[in-house]
Amino acid sequence: MDFPLYVEAVQTRDEPPTPYEEKLAGLIQRVFAEGHVELPALVRGLNEHGSAAPDGKPWDEQTFRAEMQRLGA
Repeated sequence: MDFPLYVEAVQTRDEPPTPYEEKLAGLIQRVFAEGHVELPALVRGLNEHGSAAPDGKPWDEQTFRAEMQRLGA
């Protein structure tokens, strides 16, 4: 069997990502690219770039985990 040597970014999704999801994913990638790969640094980076959690407040580890779980459900 031939299998592709790459992963489609949305291969497990039923529909395309929303603009919110695309923006958040892009910002997470940007923060990762800046070298912030541990959760506390990632959350700090999101806040430093002006991103807010879904409730409009700054991100913290708990709200980030909850949002990742919601988006992955």
